[in-house]
Amino acid sequence: MNAVPYLALVSALAALGLAYFFFLDVKKASPGNDRMVFLMNEISKGAKAFLKQEYTWVAAFAAVMAIVVAIAVTPFGAIAYLLGAVLSAGAGYAGMTVATMANARTTEAAKSGPAKALPIAFRGGAVMGFAVAGLALAGLMLVYIVFVVLMESDDAFEIVTAYGLGGSTIALFSRVGGGIYTKAADVGADLVGKVEAGIPEDDPRNPATIADNVGDNVGDVAGMGADLFESYAGSIIAPISLVAFATALAADDIGDDALALLMFPMAIAFVGMIASIIGSFLVKGGDSTDSKALSKALHLGTNVAMGITVVATLGVAYLLFDGDTFDQPWGLAVSVIGGLLVGWALGKTAEYYTSDHFGPVKKIAQQSETGPATTVLGGISAGMVSVAASVGLILVGVGIAYWGGQQTFDTIGNLEGGLYGIAVAAIGMLATTGVVVSVDAYGPIADNAGGIAEMAELDPSVRDVTDALDSLGNTTAAVAKGFAVGSAALTALALFKSFEFAVMEAGTELNLNVGEVDVFIGLFIGAGLPFLFAALTIDAVGRAAQEMIEEVRRQFREIPGLREGKEGVVPDSARCVAISTQASLKEMVVPGALAVVVPLVLGFLSIDALGGMLAGALVTGFALAIFMANAGGAWDNAKKYIEAGAHGGKGGDPHKAAVVGDTVGDPFKDTSGPAMNILLKVMTIVSLVFATAFANNQVF
Repeated sequence: MNAVPYLALVSALAALGLAYFFFLDVKKASPGNDRMVFLMNEISKGAKAFLKQEYTWVAAFAAVMAIVVAIAVTPFGAIAYLLGAVLSAGAGYAGMTVATMANARTTEAAKSGPAKALPIAFRGGAVMGFAVAGLALAGLMLVYIVFVVLMESDDAFEIVTAYGLGGSTIALFSRVGGGIYTKAADVGADLVGKVEAGIPEDDPRNPATIADNVGDNVGDVAGMGADLFESYAGSIIAPISLVAFATALAADDIGDDALALLMFPMAIAFVGMIASIIGSFLVKGGDSTDSKALSKALHLGTNVAMGITVVATLGVAYLLFDGDTFDQPWGLAVSVIGGLLVGWALGKTAEYYTSDHFGPVKKIAQQSETGPATTVLGGISAGMVSVAASVGLILVGVGIAYWGGQQTFDTIGNLEGGLYGIAVAAIGMLATTGVVVSVDAYGPIADNAGGIAEMAELDPSVRDVTDALDSLGNTTAAVAKGFAVGSAALTALALFKSFEFAVMEAGTELNLNVGEVDVFIGLFIGAGLPFLFAALTIDAVGRAAQEMIEEVRRQFREIPGLREGKEGVVPDSARCVAISTQASLKEMVVPGALAVVVPLVLGFLSIDALGGMLAGALVTGFALAIFMANAGGAWDNAKKYIEAGAHGGKGGDPHKAAVVGDTVGDPFKDTSGPAMNILLKVMTIVSLVFATAFANNQVF
């Protein structure tokens, strides 16, 4: 049993080795002609420049947080916090670097059809997928082995939790900053290019096109990678912290029963990683550009990985839970498998509401016949309806996980088997993170490949292939967001219970009676906070996009021959890249700091109000995240459905209405929505890390 952390560490190193193998595989592919190489390099330079500046800004915030952790918790906690932050940033940077290298290579391969293009795009994304999963698991296992196993530190489990806080900090700023960047460029490029100037998407005449393609990488690759890094690490930390704080564990006195409960999430991470590695080799493209055929090819690896994980989870449960304390080992296996299946179902629900194969997107496209207003209303309605389905699935998942945990054990210390079952259900959702992120990161690469095909003025048949890959990428992104936000709800719940136990251990009773005025106040603060956060991030995109729109208009107005495509006349793309960079860095500070500052302030004022706030934020934040992600995805694919020839195709009034819907949905699906699940976990994990400090220093 004691070997489990080491096995998990080995699997993490194997994932990093696979990421390097895929990097070499992508690198050896041809990047195409000189124009394609030039565009690839411009996108890469813009993305690296942005990340360098973003990480410089975030490093200052992380340094302050590390000092606060060192003073309020433990100096070793600051070390773990910084390790989590550095590895999260490193995963994002590595994945983005390879994604910007894979885009032109995917375009070049698309000349020969999807059979060659799909594997290159997927393997480019797989570098991100396995870098994220490998670094997250390796770092966490190192922290656990050093501080729990070897040093037996007095604050061992607080230190483990601080590692998750480090990853969450980078994830929050990366998602918000990258999301503002990419959507400011995207909205500016679409509204002035497609609607006002009447030129195609990614047209080389559009000054914002390069910035838009840079944004795909800093937001949808680096930002998404940091997001899934903290989601994955958090899903493993949640059950570990729950066991530690509920049973008042000391690192130098861990009984066999508690040890089995600690090892279980690590063992699931180990088998999930091995399954992901196997699944990644099964993704191969066919000759068809039909989205169903492409989807089947792309999801084969994920489905196989999930199947292997299901079987392996049963074996792990029977190996670990064979003592007298545990009744039915299969119960906790059911909890994990239930989480895995609910995560898959959440993804399929997102696919239903965002894919142009199904009614909701076709209905929005139909509504575009009567203008932008009905298009926007249709997307809002689809997003809201999807919340009801997703909430139902989460409740089913919670019920199955709670029941499964109860079958295995009743209580150990203060820990109920049902609560532990809910905690491990989250790791079930994210056990196959390596291959899930690979499929998600594939999307921005395919999107960039289409942009390069357009800007390099390649044969339209190439764009047909890249458009087919890109359209599928929108759906795969929605599926991954379903996994992420579903796991966020379960992880936040487990971390919340850990926070409650940590407060009790510090000698303070947490009161969550909504009839108490401070709890009631906290509940409403929590309910309103996700809306404030969403408003700040959407408003930030709007302001940044306004600057971009004015700049694109200025260049069309002041550069003779640009709009007409006169030979030798090129736009000033660098100016647009600079606008997105400066605006996003400036705008990310307030919403990013909000998630950390509010729980810190409220926790020292009233710990009961903080408990109410966390409960309120969890409920409204989950619903808002689902609504925005699915509404945005539906608008985007309704636009693409029309561009494929429906309702008059490109250039008509329905198309212009759909573009408006898409630009409304851009900050929904790529800025505010994805950042919402991080907001929930950041606030909860901040509360957990500082629980003892809050309990001992109450103002009221």
